[in-house]
Amino acid sequence: MRKYILYLILFSAPLLSQAQEYRWGYHFDRPAEIWEESIPLGNGRIGMMPWGGVDKERIILNEISLWAGSKQDADNPDANKHLSEIRRLLFENKNKEAQELMYKTFTCLGGGGTDITRFGNYQNLGNLYIQSLYSDSLAPVSRYKRWLDMDKALSGTSYQKGGITYHREYFTSFTEDVGIIRYTADKKEAISLLLSLQRDENYQIAIEDNCLTITGQMPSASPDGGVIYYGKIRVENQGGELALKGNKVEVRNADEVVIYVSLATDFGKSVPAQVIASDVLRKADKDYLHARKQHSEAYQQLFGRVDVTLGRNDNSSFPIDKRLEAFVSDKTDADLAALYMQYGRYLLISSTRKGGLPPNLQGLWAPQIYTPWNGDYHLNINLQMNYWPAETGNLPELHTTLSDYVKTLVEPGEKTAQIYYGSRGWVTHILGNVWQFTSPSEDPSWGATNTAGAWLCQHLWQHYEFTLDREYLRSVYPVMKGASLFFYDMLVENPNNGYLVTAPTTSPENKYITAHNDTLSICAGSTMDNQLVRELFTNTIQAASVLGIDKNFREELEDKKAHLAPTSIGKYGQIMEWIEDYDEAEPHHRHVSQLYGLHPGNELTYEQTPELMEAAKVTLRRRGDESTGWSMAWKINFWARLKDGNHAYKLIGDLFKPARNNWGTYPNLFSAHPPMQIDGNFGGSAGIMEMLLQSHAGYIELLPAIPDEWAEGEVKGLKVRGNGEISFSWKNKTAKQITLKALSTNRFALKLASANVSVKGVKDYKIKDNILYMNMYRNEIATITVK
Repeated sequence: MRKYILYLILFSAPLLSQAQEYRWGYHFDRPAEIWEESIPLGNGRIGMMPWGGVDKERIILNEISLWAGSKQDADNPDANKHLSEIRRLLFENKNKEAQELMYKTFTCLGGGGTDITRFGNYQNLGNLYIQSLYSDSLAPVSRYKRWLDMDKALSGTSYQKGGITYHREYFTSFTEDVGIIRYTADKKEAISLLLSLQRDENYQIAIEDNCLTITGQMPSASPDGGVIYYGKIRVENQGGELALKGNKVEVRNADEVVIYVSLATDFGKSVPAQVIASDVLRKADKDYLHARKQHSEAYQQLFGRVDVTLGRNDNSSFPIDKRLEAFVSDKTDADLAALYMQYGRYLLISSTRKGGLPPNLQGLWAPQIYTPWNGDYHLNINLQMNYWPAETGNLPELHTTLSDYVKTLVEPGEKTAQIYYGSRGWVTHILGNVWQFTSPSEDPSWGATNTAGAWLCQHLWQHYEFTLDREYLRSVYPVMKGASLFFYDMLVENPNNGYLVTAPTTSPENKYITAHNDTLSICAGSTMDNQLVRELFTNTIQAASVLGIDKNFREELEDKKAHLAPTSIGKYGQIMEWIEDYDEAEPHHRHVSQLYGLHPGNELTYEQTPELMEAAKVTLRRRGDESTGWSMAWKINFWARLKDGNHAYKLIGDLFKPARNNWGTYPNLFSAHPPMQIDGNFGGSAGIMEMLLQSHAGYIELLPAIPDEWAEGEVKGLKVRGNGEISFSWKNKTAKQITLKALSTNRFALKLASANVSVKGVKDYKIKDNILYMNMYRNEIATITVK
């Protein structure tokens, strides 16, 4: 008996304690019943989502490049013939006729997003099922727990059944580039499993090299065929026996089982997917503990840069689904907001990586073949929102995957610009995919927006603002210049007001009501377009100035910029969405595009445009708070910029409401459009950072939108423009101890709550109007204490 007790202590205690070791993460006290309760794991290329079933585990498998479709020529060669007529009708206030002509002449060829053989869609790779074969299958289950450990980027499941404690771990290795799953128990010979693979279509299952494999080819209109994928599952057992049964693998009476999952496609590669997956699997570290350690250390190099401390209460230890329910009536669990901020960083690290593809509408994770909205890149906010946490959240290298993607749009976008608008430069519209689609969509009411490229270029400039990397800026400047050149040519004077406008265009996905009571989308100039083009020209001018080039082009852009319509206030005291003061067909529409200049732009500030800031509040109150998940996330950022922390926190509460066939948050913290759309996670995470820290207005401001519930706290490792890393703690909603590290030699301006401060570590500084100006050398650290 003493030997048996000693064995239990030595073997099971570490297993059960795994669920309690993390600082950042969440847990459930039951298996997943729906996909939105499974746990997302990813290494930027491959993804797994385990459900934690006791009798049968389901693990959804994803690979970021698994797309149907192919490159296509979707530009309509006759479109430009009708451009002048469309503009004439718009300028004569015949908007209905202009829109009707757009539907006939100014769309893409090939069906746009409706044809997955051409445009394509992101698809699930398959499902790995692992059936547990218990000696006492009818025994009750107790002490069940499954969890996500965001500190180590792994998930676990543990439970007791038939007097035995079972434990599983799952992770997608950042070093081995495979998924790894480990089954253990506190009793010898207790692990018996039956493994199988499944997919809904286009797949073949086989046994090769004693491994379970799945392969298939994606639908495509290309004569060369579509993307080929290949998955290979290797099972390593300690003790017991392994047998192949048809297209399944069975393990009997093992002490431990480790499963390696290798996934690959031939997208963009000259090497077959089978060779890639097999090679990766062959090289994978067979020492489980060493592989797990190496994986977590590599991941921590990114995740571990930032920490945040907010208040906790008794609800903070609840299972995550119950914790979300409790937050509806008790907002004192401020740590849930901190968790959500860190979860956004976790998801970004997990769904993209340097040299890889951007996260799509699903991020990396999809349980189905026919993903919502094709799982594509929507370019009128959604893809951009995915990257909002990247810079302030101290993940700048991940932002470069967006830069790489934008570069691929330039060549096809130049063709689209010429064919549709007769313009130089490059353009892209709302729909994006991995096949460099740049044409207008099949439906002009939402697909005619042509400022997506301008919005994408904001990210190129923003990465420079945060890093001051001139070589990077030199590499992306031609992209910014090309986007500016498009609008330089495309802008046309509206004879009714003399302003230069984008025509035809829309205000993303919203509609207006004309004097004739027509409900329309197509217009000549929208407020968002004006703000975006003005910002693009400004950033391109600044980039050229930093690089010391294109002086004449800078002057030409300045002249064009001066003729753009200003952001204006309408009859309700709101920011006008269109150049004409139309009423919205949907006053509570999810898009709030006319406030782009408030966020993520910086045209609207209290210092420069106080009247517009007040009009922005009116706009948001008219729009309302409750909406889709990503829309509420955007509104958190808006109210943070308006420096109303309590309203921003109210929106956090709305965003966190448990999603039951409507907007809010799913049990695994995925954001609900609905259905799941990951941009809400990234936007919400960025919004929480925006409440804590801002640096867009020419100075660093700490706690600009702090709610009453966050009276005390601490933040470590966030980034500010000018390439600085900042940490600070606060009491009574006032920052008390601040540390700023200069990662580049630069001048920093820090807004202070009081001029009564001590500054250490920096010699060259001054305080004026409660702003601390510091000239700092690279790696110099300033410590500021507010007295």
